[in-house]
Amino acid sequence: MPDVYTVPLTTLVDEFRLDVIFQSSDYESIQLTVEDVARPALQVAGYFDHFEPARLQVLGNVEMSYLRKLSSQERLKTFDRLFSYKIPALVLARNFEPDSECLEMAQKHNVTLLRSQETTSSLISGIITSLRAKLAPRITRHGVLVEVYGEGLLLIGDSGIGKSEAAVELLKRGHRLIADDAVEIRKISGSTLVGNAPEMIRNYIELRGIGIVNVAKLFGMGAVRAENEINLVVNIVPWKNQEVYDRLGLENQYMELLGVKIPMNTIPITPGRNLAVILEVAAMNNRQRKMGYNAAVEFTEQINRRFDDQTGASV
Repeated sequence: MPDVYTVPLTTLVDEFRLDVIFQSSDYESIQLTVEDVARPALQVAGYFDHFEPARLQVLGNVEMSYLRKLSSQERLKTFDRLFSYKIPALVLARNFEPDSECLEMAQKHNVTLLRSQETTSSLISGIITSLRAKLAPRITRHGVLVEVYGEGLLLIGDSGIGKSEAAVELLKRGHRLIADDAVEIRKISGSTLVGNAPEMIRNYIELRGIGIVNVAKLFGMGAVRAENEINLVVNIVPWKNQEVYDRLGLENQYMELLGVKIPMNTIPITPGRNLAVILEVAAMNNRQRKMGYNAAVEFTEQINRRFDDQTGASV
């Protein structure tokens, strides 16, 4: 069974500075489980087929305008039915004042009533973005996540192979650390993964022989980030003479995480190889490829043209 994540309603209230008009008795324990937010326009008109009560409900200008054209008894009936579904909360956008019927039915059914000064579309898009990030599927992987020239590099490999040491060298070169040892990876869209460090080890890095180092205090706050998109996986392996490694870069390697395919480089290391420099080049090369330029393909095409010219000249 996949893990199910929830977001406390109080977290959204604080994040979006929502006013609490009526606080239900279970206000502190209300958990949001879906990322979608609904505008119950059809519901206030009486249509409740396919209604999803687990969603946060937001009333905007259109809904409020319609409701105020109804009689007091009709509004009472509408809110009575809406709140009977025990929705997590009802949010009034644009700083609208709740009708007395709305407040009465919220109290009757013990449903939290909130208010925001934001426009309806701005509020809904902001809440959906926040919920999508907080409720995203996630896994934890052993590795190091660093930001190099804007690219998120997830360094993986056997324990003790030098991932943390490479990260420290990158920090000295002005790059930033996101996570060391354990990386929490969240899928925030169909093609995007974001990584961060677990709260307990955030900003810390372990160096064998030295111990635990607080990167933010040692290198400054500019050397750390809370999270970053994962753009490239770098698999660091010990050099083996019998292995055949890709020397041109024409082979496209990928690692699949949470159903998303992330480009991957396998980098063999031996004593004397400057891993930090190699990682910088890997980051810049990956960025170039995303922008449509592939040096390996260009080089191969030049070689092929040269052979074609030589063949034509000999004929």
